[in-house]
Amino acid sequence: MMQLTPHLRILVAVEPADFRQGIDGLSRVCRQRLEADPMSGAVFVFRNRRGRALKILVYDGQGFWLCQKRLSTGRFRFWPVSERGGRTRRLEAHELQVLLACGDPAAAKAPPPWRRVGEAFPAGSMTQVAVPMIRRGQLRP
Repeated sequence: MMQLTPHLRILVAVEPADFRQGIDGLSRVCRQRLEADPMSGAVFVFRNRRGRALKILVYDGQGFWLCQKRLSTGRFRFWPVSERGGRTRRLEAHELQVLLACGDPAAAKAPPPWRRVGEAFPAGSMTQVAVPMIRRGQLRP
């Protein structure tokens, strides 16, 4: 099973792909046009020329997954544009979920993907919380 988790590297091809291609053809596009290794475990997202369908290519360590979504009506109105003239755009997992629902991933708001533990819990703050909880029997040492 494939899951979209925050640690995944998600690359969206900015230019449309030929949807007559299958796994081998899209793997070739990854290597030649996107200059990325399709077997790296990254998630590659492609859109067709008309913007009515997209394909997702992923290698999970045992083989390739190729998923396709074709809209019954309408188009994917928002498609990421490249940064600095590249051929791909990196997305976060929550942005891909918004894109798959025909939304605008640039408008998706989410907390930062990580933060340092030291910033989340200032020095001594866990001790101040944990010790009274242990004394009251709410927390075991």
